Amino acid sequence: MDPTEQELLLALHPLHAPPRPPGWNRAELADVLGDGTLVAASVLVPLCVRETGLSVLFTRRVEGLRQHAGQVSFPGGRRDAADADALATALRESHEEIGLDARAVQALGYLDCFDTISGYSVTPVVARIVGEFRARPNPAEVAEVFEVPLAWLRDPDHHRIRQVEALGQVRFIHEYRFGERLIWGATAGILHNLLLRMETPWISHEP
Repeated sequence: MDPTEQELLLALHPLHAPPRPPGWNRAELADVLGDGTLVAASVLVPLCVRETGLSVLFTRRVEGLRQHAGQVSFPGGRRDAADADALATALRESHEEIGLDARAVQALGYLDCFDTISGYSVTPVVARIVGEFRARPNPAEVAEVFEVPLAWLRDPDHHRIRQVEALGQVRFIHEYRFGERLIWGATAGILHNLLLRMETPWISHEP
């Protein structure tokens, strides 16, 4: 079942009170990241309204990129000096990557920050896409844009935690396999945070 707008808002950090680093997963990467300052980045977690309910929009990066080639991701990237905040970064990157006009985006709130093994502190922005949207992927960055029903993602049978060895340590990563597409890594971790917060909206929002 899809959440109501009120349920979504209760699950998120409000727009006037964005989360602060470190990421909720920082302890898992303490051996790699230490106490160093991470590079600020932001992603958009876009929710599309369809006849069958809400769906989550993802991109698949082109092969041959220096980082995360071929991986499923949310539109987003490193914060520029000219970006006013995390929302501005997410909107700018979404426009550059998939042609999403900021006027078609209704920002709802933030998820917890997420730290990556590559040294980024990512602030995820959850937003609803208003009206019809036809993606225009930037061929230099995005190979594919696709959607996954939110109800499908909320089914616990579709979530897996896999044990891997990386940088000399055993680590645990979240995975969602939708047909032939594998959602894993930072994207799956951010998605898991959204789904967990929807089930347990423990944040008390002050006016």
